[in-house]
Amino acid sequence: MTRLPLPPSLYADTAVAPAATPPLDTDKNVSVAIIGGGYTGLSTALHLAEQGVEALVLEAQEPGWGASGNNGGHTNPGLKHDPDQIEADFGAELGRRMIDFAYGTTDFTHNLIRRYQIPCEARQNGTLRAAYHEASAAAIEKTAQQCIRRGMPVSYLNRDQLRQMTGTDRYIGAMLDTRGGDLHPLSYARGLARAAISAGAKVHGETPALSLRRDGNRWRIETPRAVVHADKVLLATNGFTGDLWPALRRTIVPVFSSIAATAPLSDAVARSIMPTRPVLYESGHITVYYRIDQNNRLLMGGRGPMRWIKSPDDVAYLIRYAERLWPQLKGVAWTHGWNSRLAITSDHYPHVHEPADSVLISLGCNGRGVALATAMGAQLARRLIGGAKAEIDMPITGIKPIPMHAFWPVGVTTAVIAGRVRDRLGI
Repeated sequence: MTRLPLPPSLYADTAVAPAATPPLDTDKNVSVAIIGGGYTGLSTALHLAEQGVEALVLEAQEPGWGASGNNGGHTNPGLKHDPDQIEADFGAELGRRMIDFAYGTTDFTHNLIRRYQIPCEARQNGTLRAAYHEASAAAIEKTAQQCIRRGMPVSYLNRDQLRQMTGTDRYIGAMLDTRGGDLHPLSYARGLARAAISAGAKVHGETPALSLRRDGNRWRIETPRAVVHADKVLLATNGFTGDLWPALRRTIVPVFSSIAATAPLSDAVARSIMPTRPVLYESGHITVYYRIDQNNRLLMGGRGPMRWIKSPDDVAYLIRYAERLWPQLKGVAWTHGWNSRLAITSDHYPHVHEPADSVLISLGCNGRGVALATAMGAQLARRLIGGAKAEIDMPITGIKPIPMHAFWPVGVTTAVIAGRVRDRLGI
């Protein structure tokens, strides 16, 4: 196969060196085969290996090549839906477990980074979920109150407080969760691969899974150079899900999320934007998110073209928006523009499936994948080891294809345009 280069990102230029993950060229018999070398697959392999289970990761390119190594770098707690809604959707008992799990993912992730001494510029300076419309501010305040009622380290900030934290008067309200933070995504993916390998897992890049089928009481996975036989299989392909499992590709919408990065800003300009260095994502129809990294670069992210991009010129709207928030950025050089595909589900919950004996599937992080996927690795490892008796803190559901899935590119493009218009109009 042809190895694809990493997207032309700031991360590709500044990440730590990759671990050795050579292509698989010898047939293997393993306990668990994991298809997909992003955060979910690597974390699951690590947690399996820690418990003495033989795990082998098959990655089509290199670990972190997809959204895991190319996201905004935010470690955000929680799920898309409010805690009260989660309990309403899944009942008090499972709902409570889901809430405790989801809002604990950032602490889980940063603790894992500290435990394995992963060099990835990790910080826990908090996450701001900010609003510039009255309706969005009211919804965020409602979310904050639900979190506070459950004893979480959350507070609701007003316009004056936000002006001091962000250097702009754009926002009228925000929820601050002190457990949030940021990291260098590609360095983290590579560090996670290195940790999994050190624990005993095998990780093979440039090894796409070409087919998956039952072979007696085991599973047979064809790759370009070798065959893997496994007792159990985890599919963790997220925004790059194909047709290995029937109908699975049609359960998610692969959406591109784009990022533009500046050259390093002066200390004075960086302090005028985000002096305490939280990460921020906006509550709007079209989400914009940003942070200042440890080298004083501003990274602005949001929805861009539904195709691969190579330059900050491809997401000029993000640059214009940054200059609107902070006029002092006019004339600053923007050095990188890139994107990758993430997976959106129709209900905006992560999806875990068990479509056959000894097959587990996890996908659909809905833009919260850094911490969520990492913590899911421990949950999935528990299920793979213990089977159906091993409960996890997320629901296991059936595969349900999205109706009219073939039209998703047109639908996403239309939704993005409409969302931007509604955000401008304040409706």
